[in-house]
Amino acid sequence: MRIILNGETCEVIHSHLDQILIERGYDSQAIVTALNSTFVTLEQRAQTRLFEDDRLEVLSPISGG
Repeated sequence: MRIILNGETCEVIHSHLDQILIERGYDSQAIVTALNSTFVTLEQRAQTRLFEDDRLEVLSPISGG
């Protein structure tokens, strides 16, 4: 299935957000996710299904000063 991840088109095998994150190498729980501009909590990820051409944004915190 084709989705748009952080502005770039990519192919994914899975359809649920938690599995897509693992598939794409996001193994940290310290990330923020938004699907089609709607925030998705950590608890909602296993139940959140993506469809063709959905837009997924994944942000990870940056430390520094």
